[in-house]
Amino acid sequence: MSQTAAVPANAQKRYPVHRSDLPLSCPLPSMALWNSHPRVYLPIEKASGGEVRCPYCGSIFTLVD
Repeated sequence: MSQTAAVPANAQKRYPVHRSDLPLSCPLPSMALWNSHPRVYLPIEKASGGEVRCPYCGSIFTLVD
């Protein structure tokens, strides 16, 4: 299985996401998986304040729309 990524995995600590990006997973589909943690799906639409933290890497995702 090969993946082409435009963004290194978990390079930032805050990521804005849109409803069109749902379902939300970390790492994001545009990130390389080979140097990251296992993909985990994050229920941001149910999160208080529209923010959720990845339990593996600590990245914070914020729903902006």
